[in-house]
Amino acid sequence: MPTPNDKLVMTFEANTIKHLGVKMYSTMPPALAELIANAFDACATEVFVKLYDDKTKKVIVQDNGIGMSFDQVNDYFLRIGRNRREENQESPCGRTPTGKKGLGKLALFGIGDTINITTCQGEEGVSFNLDWKEIQKWKGSDYEPTYEIIPKDSCIKGTTITLTNLKRKTRFPLEEYAESIAKLFNFEGEFVIKLSLNDGKPIIIDSKSKYNNVVSEFEWEIQEIIKINENDYSEKNNIIGKIITTEKPLKTNLRGITLFANGRMVNSAEFFGPSESSHFYSYATGWLNIDFIDNWSEDVISTNRQSIDWENPLTTELRKYIASCISIIERQWRQLRKEKKQKKITEKTKVNVPDWLSKLPDDVQSQVETIVNILDDTPELSEESQQKSIQIIHSLVPEYPQYHWRHLHEIIQDASKVDYERADYYRAFIEAAKRYINEVRGKSSSVNSSDSGMMGEVFGRSKFFNVCKNYKKTDGSDFTSSTLENIEDGQKYLSMGMVSGGRNPVSHEEINELSITGLFSEKDCLDFLSLLSHLFRRLYDAEKQ
Repeated sequence: MPTPNDKLVMTFEANTIKHLGVKMYSTMPPALAELIANAFDACATEVFVKLYDDKTKKVIVQDNGIGMSFDQVNDYFLRIGRNRREENQESPCGRTPTGKKGLGKLALFGIGDTINITTCQGEEGVSFNLDWKEIQKWKGSDYEPTYEIIPKDSCIKGTTITLTNLKRKTRFPLEEYAESIAKLFNFEGEFVIKLSLNDGKPIIIDSKSKYNNVVSEFEWEIQEIIKINENDYSEKNNIIGKIITTEKPLKTNLRGITLFANGRMVNSAEFFGPSESSHFYSYATGWLNIDFIDNWSEDVISTNRQSIDWENPLTTELRKYIASCISIIERQWRQLRKEKKQKKITEKTKVNVPDWLSKLPDDVQSQVETIVNILDDTPELSEESQQKSIQIIHSLVPEYPQYHWRHLHEIIQDASKVDYERADYYRAFIEAAKRYINEVRGKSSSVNSSDSGMMGEVFGRSKFFNVCKNYKKTDGSDFTSSTLENIEDGQKYLSMGMVSGGRNPVSHEEINELSITGLFSEKDCLDFLSLLSHLFRRLYDAEKQ
């Protein structure tokens, strides 16, 4: 039986460090990220990560932050699981701490077995070693690392961490590390990360580095989308960020929207929606700052900061709202991309797609538009192939395809275009007829007050105009006189008939009566437009006698 003086005691084995540090941070970039975050929390403006893999394999992480005193090392750094936010530890530079769980320092053991920490605040400093093998063998209740005090005259403000006896045996891929580290941070303000290999030229990493190789086609500030989003969310005004889409598909590791809180990644890139099979997601990247989740009483961020606990009611609501914003962006992206493609098609093919489609009959328009949209939504189809396809479709189904608008003489098109486009074919015919009559009268200088009489006066064999004079057979000989006379007479009688049998009844009768009875229908108007096109061509071929 326990006595009143007996106590229950929770003890921590070395395996705690093994599972929370060695196992969780088994790759270099996430482990280095923890040390870089510590530098940011220490008010550093610069942290230099130096990798060595030539002779002696080691890693040095050096910052110009405020450093730590001996007591601070003891009270803060060496306390596993300390939550600095709950302790309300103030930052001298006003930065919100990125760390929350007090476990990031265990990342050191994910990189190497032997760690030296040297830190100074401007007065005297302290240098101490952490040795993984010693920790595993330690029998006491608390691990006591060896240390030495650094005198003031030898103390350089900041913290330097040196890791040796590294677990990685192969060489360091510097560019790959730089790209990975850049994705883990989105710090605001003055803070630069330098990364070098074997004292070579360092790579500079800042909050924009992760998108250095992204050439944007369209961009959205998330707050602009939030303004038009009909869905509501209590923290919507505190979501800040940018979504970028590219003209060509992104590499897989660049796709998706990354979430950050207080400058550090809390959820790796994804799209938060059910339709991620859409090819939109091959072109989209970006980031959102959601600092407010760090203020929730419940910790929803995984220890390795790769994902948020999306099963929590608070995060479920957040995820749903982000998904609604992404859906709006996807719709806008499709429209913008379509408009840009259509503009290029117009420039290259001279086919104005929206204008063309608007001039197709409803039943034809829906079918052609479906084909055009399929071409738009086929990423495998090159721009050149798409343009060629549009040209072919346009040639098969031109504007006003059933009325052969494209074959009308350009002057007839000019005279009738406004009325033709609004489907007022009676007026289109009358306007075209007026134009023809005025052109004939102007060219012939006829003073005959009768339009039909004028046509009989100026056209026909041996009259004012000769509409056949410029034509010869292919061997250079003349056509027979009867053929030429017939065409000349045809121009006369067709012109007179157009006035008498077309222009006059349409001008003098009620259009409604002509249309309903079929005495002179819309189809007749369209046929007369074709006739006028023929007559205009003859007129412009004609020579005065």
